[in-house]
Order: sequence, then structure tokens, then C-alpha cells
Amino acid sequence: MAELPAGIIDVFADVPLTGNPLAVVQGADALTESEMRRIAGEFNQAETTFIMQSTRADRKLRSFTAIGAEVFGAGHNALGAWLWLAEHGDLGSLATSRTFTQEIGSDVLPVTLETIDGRIRGRMRQAQLQLSEPLCDVAPLAHALGLDAADILSEPQARPADTGAAHLMVRVQEAQTVDKARPNATELLAVLKTTAAEGCYVYAFDLAAPEKAYARFFNPTVGLWEDAATGTAAGPLAAYLAATGHLKGDRLTIEQGTKMGRRSMLHIALTPDPEISGSGVVVLRGTIRVS
Repeated sequence: MAELPAGIIDVFADVPLTGNPLAVVQGADALTESEMRRIAGEFNQAETTFIMQSTRADRKLRSFTAIGAEVFGAGHNALGAWLWLAEHGDLGSLATSRTFTQEIGSDVLPVTLETIDGRIRGRMRQAQLQLSEPLCDVAPLAHALGLDAADILSEPQARPADTGAAHLMVRVQEAQTVDKARPNATELLAVLKTTAAEGCYVYAFDLAAPEKAYARFFNPTVGLWEDAATGTAAGPLAAYLAATGHLKGDRLTIEQGTKMGRRSMLHIALTPDPEISGSGVVVLRGTIRVS
């Protein structure tokens, strides 16, 4: 019977039981895809990341949702895995900034770890922004989100943006409108299927305070009702706002998960491609037995 190091780390968090919890399994090279999916269901977290050896990078990562859908992109699923390795002592000294490479799907992407004020922080570069056709009729989307059509702003347009995973960026009037959303999963899934997007990022952005945004994320495509912190949505949002001239400067901080009681702070810098950063807290460490 194989026993593999495993546990849970709260990502984009500075204290336990905040941020976005991620289950992690190390030494997963011998696991079959079916076993990975079953283990992800056992943890029943938004995502479970499996860490393996790679011939193309320092590590290979595969991530699955609780229903067994594989997810890609460099978000909390990847950042959390590297913070886990660092906290576990598997990456050596991080007294100075060090950059590693990660194989995620067909991509090999960098991740930089450093110690700041006694805490390990990670920074990950995402891919170049890709935009798909905007949503022409927002009425079905508004209904699916439990909002009025007037709540959805047209500048910038509701549109799929992708820096590793495509998500529908939906700007609404204010933070209270974001929290007012009550999505119908079936209706939202139907809307998403008419676009190139996988999930839906509903956000408020005030031109008077263009360095921050407030957001919630829904992804019925992979069985994820709501996510507390979504790096693969935060990155393209910052890049999209910059591309449309709304973001003044090259940095954006996004507050997400507050409505869920899991407040998360995602920091994005455009260099010029999105680079997300954050820290994490290991809240559970042990072994998982796989026959």
C-alpha cells in the first residue's frame, strides 16, 4: 500500500482558514488519472493538485476539481503546490529569490519564490492575454446571475479573457452588486457554452480607485459553484482592464471570497504579461494511503 505526503494549504492567505484551500498530493507519479480523480473527490476541495517529476521542468502539476474535471492554467492550484513544497523544505533555502519551472498541460511556466518579512511568497507568470468575441446580449447572462441587465456595464464589454484558462469577465455596478449575484448553475452553464469561456468572473471596478477590484467566481463547467480565489481569472482581468485602457498603471489587487467568508487578496503585476503573487498557510499535513 502506497503512502504519499498530502495535506491542505490555504492559498492567497496570511492566516489560517482564509484564502482558498487547496489539497496537495506529493510523489504522485505512479498514480493513474482515475486514482487522481478519485482522490480529488475524497478531498472534496475546489481543486486538488498532484505533484510529479518532469523531464521538461522542475516539477509537473496536474489539478482536478472535486467532480474529477481537470483544470489548467497557473492559478491557486499551482501557486499553492509550490508554497507547499517550500514550506515542506523540499526546495532548499529561499533566503534569496529563486525561480523554478512548472509543467502544466502543454505549457512550461516560471514560478518565483522568495522570503519577505519571514513569509514565503510566490510569483507566477501567466501567458499572454487572448480575447474572444464579446457577449452581444447580456440579458440571458444577467438572468442567469440573478441580476438585472442594467447591472452589467458595457465598458469594458462582458468578454472571455484567457491567460491560461478562458473565463468570462463581467463588470457590474459596484461591490454590492457583485455580492447580490445569485447564479442559477444550469442557466449560467448554458450561457457559457455560447462563449469560449469556462467560468464567470463577476467584478466591480471603480475608475476612481483603479488599483483594486472586488470579485466573485462561478464555474459550473467543472462543477465549481463558487471559488474563493481564482488566479486564472485574476490574471486575465488585470490584462483585460489594461488592454481596454481602464487600468492605470501596471498593478491590480483583487479581493475575492469575502462573500464566502474566505477573504482572499490576489496581487497582479503586468510585466507585461500577468504575474500573480501571494502567500499561503499549511493547515493540514499528513499522508494519504492508496492501494
